[in-house]
Amino acid sequence: MVDSQLRPQGVTDPLVLAAMAAVPREDYVPVEARSFAYTDRSIPVEGGAMMPPAPLGRLLTAAKPQPGERALVVGAAPGYTAAVLRAIGVETVEQRAANMGAGAPKGSPFDLVVIEGAVADVPASLTNALAPGGRIVTALLTAGSVTRLAIGRKVGGIVGYTRFADSEIPELTAFARPPAFTF
Repeated sequence: MVDSQLRPQGVTDPLVLAAMAAVPREDYVPVEARSFAYTDRSIPVEGGAMMPPAPLGRLLTAAKPQPGERALVVGAAPGYTAAVLRAIGVETVEQRAANMGAGAPKGSPFDLVVIEGAVADVPASLTNALAPGGRIVTALLTAGSVTRLAIGRKVGGIVGYTRFADSEIPELTAFARPPAFTF
C-alpha cells in the first residue's frame, strides 16, 4: 500500500507513511470486506463509507500531525484513522458522525480535526472545536457532486480552506445537506 498507492499519490510525510504501514487496515473493516482492505476504494460501513488509503494519506500529509497533539476524528468508521494518528503519537478522540450533537465535542479544543468523508458544509460544532491555529481536513463537495480534498486553518476564530486535490470520497450522510426546494 505504501509503495503502490501512497507514495505515487503524493503522501510524503514520513510519520504518516510509517504509521499507515504499521497499522493493519484489515482490522478496521467489516469482516466481509477484509479482502478489499487495501484497495484504493471506499469500503461501505454502517452509516457511510471508510475512506480509501490514498486520499486519507493525502489529508494526513497536508495536516502534518505531530506527536503530542490532540485530534478529533469524525466519520462513519473512525477507528483506522484514529489508530494511524495514535501510531504517530497524537492523542486521539473518535466520534461517529451519526452521534454528533450540535455542541462542541467533548475534549475540545483540538489541534486537528479529521472528517472522514465528503461534506457540503463543515458543521460549526467542528470548527468551534479547533484550537487557535488548529487544522481541519476533509473532502468538500462542490457543484456537480465533485469532491476536493481540503485543509482548513483556524486563524482569528475563522477557518479558511485550501482545496488541493480532486477525489472520489463518498458524502458523509450524517452531515448531508437537507434537500431544498428548487424550480
